[in-house]
Amino acid sequence: MEATIERFVRDAHAAGCPRDQIERFLRAGVVLQPKQLLASATARQMDISGGPVELGYGGARGGGKSHWMLAQMAVDDCQRYAGLKCLLLRKVGKSVKEAFEDLRPRLLGRVAHEWVPTRNTLIFPNSSRILLGNFRDEGDIDKYLGLEYDVIGVEEATTLSWRKYQAIQSVNRTSKPGWRPRIYTTTNPGGVGHAWYKNRFVKPARTQIEAETRFIQATVDDNSFVNPEYKGKLDQLTGWLLRAWRYGDWDIAAGQFFTTFRNDVHVREPFKIPSAWRVWCAMDYGFVHYTVVHLLAQDDDGNLYHVDEHAARRWQVAQHVEAIKAMLARWDVTLERLWTFVAGADVFARKDDGPTIAEKYKKLGIRLKTANTDRINGWAEMLARLGDVEAKIEPRWFIFNTCERLIETLPMLEHDPNRPEDVLKVDVDDDGIGGDDAADCARYGVMAAWRPKMSSAQVDWYGRPQTAGRGPQPARSDDEIERILSEYGE
Repeated sequence: MEATIERFVRDAHAAGCPRDQIERFLRAGVVLQPKQLLASATARQMDISGGPVELGYGGARGGGKSHWMLAQMAVDDCQRYAGLKCLLLRKVGKSVKEAFEDLRPRLLGRVAHEWVPTRNTLIFPNSSRILLGNFRDEGDIDKYLGLEYDVIGVEEATTLSWRKYQAIQSVNRTSKPGWRPRIYTTTNPGGVGHAWYKNRFVKPARTQIEAETRFIQATVDDNSFVNPEYKGKLDQLTGWLLRAWRYGDWDIAAGQFFTTFRNDVHVREPFKIPSAWRVWCAMDYGFVHYTVVHLLAQDDDGNLYHVDEHAARRWQVAQHVEAIKAMLARWDVTLERLWTFVAGADVFARKDDGPTIAEKYKKLGIRLKTANTDRINGWAEMLARLGDVEAKIEPRWFIFNTCERLIETLPMLEHDPNRPEDVLKVDVDDDGIGGDDAADCARYGVMAAWRPKMSSAQVDWYGRPQTAGRGPQPARSDDEIERILSEYGE
């Protein structure tokens, strides 16, 4: 036991925990593990003006999320500041009550407190208190939002919509001098809130550009106290469950369409595009929705690269044109060099006596061509080009990290339950989160790529079984088509 305590103190110092925090955990008999200690040290950074106000911890099953959350709120926060009013929101599930009744004596056995089950409240001698707010659906949370709370803890945060999380943020206020309000969240990948949580917590942590949030990733490997049988069950999972629950992979989600997309495989650092490579653009037009434009390139081996991205909404055509030209200029690409510039059918639709969207672009120097909008074959082509790391099928499609919206979108897309070979359509919300516009644009761009002509081979260029003589045909530029036709005369 003495060795365990010494290791705990050493790990706590290494994580950056202050002395009084370490002492509180020791006196309470709470021995946290390195990742939990890092989260608690980060929680103390929230005391500092300009420090974070929201902290995410976890990201996989078995990482000790519930254990850490209660320890931080009850053993550290509520003990060091009198009169704190805290809300701990917990998702109602199987044995959730028993889980809390198991946690409470293990974590608070040496901490003076009163548990009032009729009020679902923990009360401490210094008048700090924690209201336990159980919820089955996010609508159940509304009954807890009539008051303000100095500290809010949210378990299973990705089961909540962004709107509901915003409502929770709105009641995280304090009038207590010397205390900064804060929100702690724990969760796993997947769920209705996967996109906003990844965007708010995970992405800033990955890029090390964190302002008001911090995220501490933890998996079952970071929990030496976990039941070996439980770890064994996680190891036996397959598919998206293995990646999400076992390894905390935020590039995966339940029902995910692009299950073979890997951030570490397909996302690349930008490099200069050789002048001999074929380059082209694709557009998915929107106004309330995003207008997304991608610059693509293809190397001599047929590999595709999504090079750059423009995405904006509620812009006029002239604004988009300037942004597109600026994007091309970043890569020393001119409009004249583009092999083609494809767009969805809506830009060619004439809705009144005025010019079409395509005509407006043409007037400003961008000539749009009708994209191949076949959804089923388009998604299939994208899947084929992604390859499959687990099946040892090499990828032939890569995305530069400049295409942020596309990288965020692909892992979020799910199968349409009524048409499994199609992607479920999803609209961007009022805050610009979500939506499938970047994926639609990517589909147009991928389908515009040049493909080698097939003969009677039974397997096509991408390793997909084909009926004899029915391989994919090459896409042709406008100039190539005109040249071919001219050979046959009028």
